[in-house]
Amino acid sequence: MARRYGLRDPQWERIKEMLPGREGHVGGTAADNRLFVEAVLYRYRAGIPW
Repeated sequence: MARRYGLRDPQWERIKEMLPGREGHVGGTAADNRLFVEAVLYRYRAGIPW
């Protein structure tokens, strides 16, 4: 079963190289960019205020 607010693998593949903090990118490497993006999407879709 797919996670309700999760990205599907094809969606993730389309955006993962656009994010800062990726492997080989100048600066620090993020622990988990996908988890961060999915958390932002969850907050947006669920209507949780910042």
